[in-house]
Amino acid sequence: MENFFSQYDWNSVIQTYPRQSYVINGYHQILCPNYPVFIDKYLELPLVQRLNGVGLLCGTDWTNLYKNRFYYSRYDHSLGVALIIWHFTQDMAQTIAGLLHDVSMPVFSHVQDFRNGDAETQTTTEKNTIELIRNDKMLRLLLESDGLTLEQIENYHNYPIADNEIPQLSADRLEYMFPSGMVLEGKWTFDEIRTIYNDITILINEEFLPELGFNTLEIAEKYCKQFCITGHILQMNENKLSLQMLGDLLTMAVKEKIVEEEDFMKLTETDIIAKMSNAGSEKFRRLFNTFRKMDSIIHTDEQMNSDEYYTVSLNVKQRYINPLVRINGVTSRLTEVSEKSRRIVDDFLSYDDTKYGCVKLLPAKL
Repeated sequence: MENFFSQYDWNSVIQTYPRQSYVINGYHQILCPNYPVFIDKYLELPLVQRLNGVGLLCGTDWTNLYKNRFYYSRYDHSLGVALIIWHFTQDMAQTIAGLLHDVSMPVFSHVQDFRNGDAETQTTTEKNTIELIRNDKMLRLLLESDGLTLEQIENYHNYPIADNEIPQLSADRLEYMFPSGMVLEGKWTFDEIRTIYNDITILINEEFLPELGFNTLEIAEKYCKQFCITGHILQMNENKLSLQMLGDLLTMAVKEKIVEEEDFMKLTETDIIAKMSNAGSEKFRRLFNTFRKMDSIIHTDEQMNSDEYYTVSLNVKQRYINPLVRINGVTSRLTEVSEKSRRIVDDFLSYDDTKYGCVKLLPAKL
């Protein structure tokens, strides 16, 4: 039987749906109709404000290979995670922990994990989160005013509603895949998001821990399918090549003194792209020009000439979901009660792109 995801090549996935307008505030209102005003003062922290200049989608806003519908920042994502947590828990500490979970994320997000050789887990960007939170004096004062401690908010991994392991559903995973689908594919309407979101509740999983899950089988099946199709984009050679190429560009830019390593935590993505434009060696400029202008890649099982082609071959983190669903009062994993969802998840995990993804290098002149 043919793999379910074989029908989804790059162009069909990112261009099937017509372009439509999205208002981020409208999406956030779906996540939490009763806005928690106490987080406003935390949103003003420089620690959080910096994330406005960091894109959620890992530098894909900067290459023609993608057709991203709009820019969604790590700030937007962090706020969205906080709103989901508050909506389901009404817990201030968990909500603030969710808001702060990405404060150590550098520009271009998980591209930095690719630089660090961590494409499969994509966690190296988290290593300074607790340190940044503990060293922020303004944050400490705000927490004191709300009767909270650093220990309560410094690690959102402590809260299973906020974060858990794939393939479980958490606030973080739920939030990032809605805008990912909207930006990359344009496939979610607000009515669809509202229907899915309003079906979600807190259930108890196999480890007797709280986890977000569904009340309706058909809605869980639809969400699982759409989530995995968006996740499929993130495991295709196009995505692997884009993130690794940008990671290599950032490493080269540091070596050629176009930027400094510290800039990735101080400047915006717009600033970094501007610094890299028309700069550096011919090799750097060829790679940068290719990243910006490429609109397709070559899928092949043969290595291409490295002087004329940029090539990647690597494994990456697989982002998929197998959520809980409650049927007639019984809670189960979706794949235990839905054959079509089981096939989708199995095919997602077994999908193999070609060994190499390649793109012909363009001339250095922009």
